[in-house]
Amino acid sequence: MALKRRNKADASFSMASMSDMVFLLLIFFMITSTVVHPNAIKIMLPQSKQQTSAKPLTRVIIDKDLNYYVAYGKERERSVIFEEVEPFLKQVITDEPEMYIALYADETVPHGEVVKILNIANINKFKLVIATRPVK
Repeated sequence: MALKRRNKADASFSMASMSDMVFLLLIFFMITSTVVHPNAIKIMLPQSKQQTSAKPLTRVIIDKDLNYYVAYGKERERSVIFEEVEPFLKQVITDEPEMYIALYADETVPHGEVVKILNIANINKFKLVIATRPVK
């Protein structure tokens, strides 16, 4: 007695509904991404078309031991205490109004120390660039 199965399962399926879902998700994420506004400190970052080193530059450096150093133009860095940073920057900006300030901070420096310098620049409307690598 040879019994044969009459109903065979079909292994294929339609991908149309899957592509519809992907398309709807794509539209959803495109619309919601335009609504998101990140909460970040607004700072001037160097642009690829504009060289910040071509403009006058003042450096503020914070090392891992929380020592502050300042330098103007090509002069060597000199050690200062935090209270001397703001008067130094004000004096330099009065000499050269288009001055940019580059902030160099070691990776281990607490964020609060960096924010102190950012606050000084914000209060006095200085142009500040946060540098990611030390000057060589």
